[in-house]
Amino acid sequence: MAEVTKEAMGASKNQLSQITVSSDRDISLGPGLASVPERLLLAHARGEVLIVAGAGISQPSKLPNFRELVIKIYKKLDSAVHAVISIVPLGAHNQYEANHSGLTNQQSAEVNRFISGDYDVVLGMLERRMDGQSHGKSRVRQALADEFRTPSPKPASIHRALIRLADRGSTVTIATTNFDLLLEDAARSLKQSVQSYALGGIPRPGHSEDFSGVLHIHGALGRDPSRASNLILTDQDFGEFYLRRRVVPDFIYDSARLFNIVLVGYSANDPPMRYLFNAVAADGTRFKDLKERFTFIGGKVVPDSVSLEDWRGRGITPIPYDEENGHEALLGTLERWAKLSPNNGKRSLVDTEMKGIVRKRRSAASDAERDLFDHLIRRSDHNERVRFAALVSQQGADLGWLDAITTIATEKELESL
Repeated sequence: MAEVTKEAMGASKNQLSQITVSSDRDISLGPGLASVPERLLLAHARGEVLIVAGAGISQPSKLPNFRELVIKIYKKLDSAVHAVISIVPLGAHNQYEANHSGLTNQQSAEVNRFISGDYDVVLGMLERRMDGQSHGKSRVRQALADEFRTPSPKPASIHRALIRLADRGSTVTIATTNFDLLLEDAARSLKQSVQSYALGGIPRPGHSEDFSGVLHIHGALGRDPSRASNLILTDQDFGEFYLRRRVVPDFIYDSARLFNIVLVGYSANDPPMRYLFNAVAADGTRFKDLKERFTFIGGKVVPDSVSLEDWRGRGITPIPYDEENGHEALLGTLERWAKLSPNNGKRSLVDTEMKGIVRKRRSAASDAERDLFDHLIRRSDHNERVRFAALVSQQGADLGWLDAITTIATEKELESL
């Protein structure tokens, strides 16, 4: 680019006023898809995003969420309690009156905890009642293993989309609180080789290639049923690994300083949310190097403003999407993001996108089209912007598009001054 003169700087400021500041802009990746903050898209392009995946991503593979898992374990181990909790309405909390007749005091206490949504506490109480203490082959953990292994689940489209999106250019890195190995299976189906790590074996967060693989921060259920697996499942486990050993908090704190963390597949009331991010949010006022955290949150077409504020109150920026049709919009957003990624996406797809947008005059294009065009330019380096300018010129595009490329290039030069 040519040297930026004072006159050019003055002109560029006028041009910049016509382009939305990137930090405040949401980019629509396509009709019906979630709009993603541009600051997050730019961080991902730089390899500075870490995805943390929850139980919701494995539900398309017919695996249960935490609440469903508790119900299934009780079905195997305690039919009396199962008969009570299996009919508790979702989201009942403490407003629901259960029928405790025929239950012991211990069983009634477990039912009350279930209604409150304290599922880690419920399983801890059940394990202590049945086995006395926690161990890898307790009846509770055996029941969990049976549930996850029979029948053998297969990875879903969202697992493959996340593996593609987790590619930082030189390595794939994704964290999960799930016990299953479906992300590893998805990587294998994409012919990608990824290592798998759990709990204390997880590499220390960093920007080097050493920080890679599928990172099971709550443990992983091994494929060999004869071997016990260390899992963070009950309240005692959370106390052990979060408070006593501090394995998970240290990982999250380090990651939150190096990466923008993006949550996928969690609800606001999931126990991991209480443990993972409440303390991080509190430290955000003391440690200015903590990066912004994000979460995809499903809902109706019009987002529930109370739910959005609930996430913001936890120090997490929500990205709402329409959850209809089996969370189709979430899958579509992740797939589209991965395909447009500068790290491992398809350049031909980006070129096709650019050609399609510039068929119209810039003034006649929609806000979404202009925003996506500007973003693709903004995330590019000098050589890529020159290539885009040539591509746009070859299409006989309106000069407004070329002016936008020049304006954004000047914007980036001004930022470096």
